[in-house]
Amino acid sequence: MSNSKNDSKGINRRGFLPLLASGMVLPLFSFGKAKPKQTVDESEMQVLLRPDGTTVHVKKSVVNQAEVVKKNISNASLKDWLKIK
Repeated sequence: MSNSKNDSKGINRRGFLPLLASGMVLPLFSFGKAKPKQTVDESEMQVLLRPDGTTVHVKKSVVNQAEVVKKNISNASLKDWLKIK
């Protein structure tokens, strides 16, 4: 019976730990190209109000192409639309 370290056929702890550590470090390296961020100028945006009372920033070109449902509404009808009483 030989008790040498070369007889073991499986992966021992000394061989497994570097493999595990390299697997955890590998995601830190970025291999993909960074996508350029698309910046939108604030002058191209318009703030709109949703029915739940939150605001949304929308491009002015989209607002200009949108269909107007009702023009010049009163404050009372706006409050009814927002359900504020």
